[in-house]
Amino acid sequence: MDSNEKILFKEESYKIIGACMKVHRTLGPGFLEAVYEEALEKEFQNQKIQFRKQVKLELYYENQKLKKQYRADFVCYDSIILEIKAVKLIPIVFYAQLKNYLKCTNTELGMLINFGTSSLTYKRILNSKNSD
Repeated sequence: MDSNEKILFKEESYKIIGACMKVHRTLGPGFLEAVYEEALEKEFQNQKIQFRKQVKLELYYENQKLKKQYRADFVCYDSIILEIKAVKLIPIVFYAQLKNYLKCTNTELGMLINFGTSSLTYKRILNSKNSD
């Protein structure tokens, strides 16, 4: 990485990951995704992280709005789509799902967070629309 290259939403990402780590440290692995989602909502409120939960994402095809919508677990800071999972191993399809959310909503950054392992795992996914 070029030393002048900036990490997209660096501070916001650190705050989100910190909140996720606190939830994971408190609960550990083994709960349903819905439990982590509710706990994370409370942690976001405690840490004053701006978020919206279960956000309907508008989809577009050639600048025309589609009837079909996706639903993101969270959108933080009106800029970062957050998908949470509680699985032992993240299948490739979950990465593809988040990439589709980014592409169809023209959002730059998504984060896939997995609470289902002994250590919290997460991956930042960038919308590659500008790298073609």
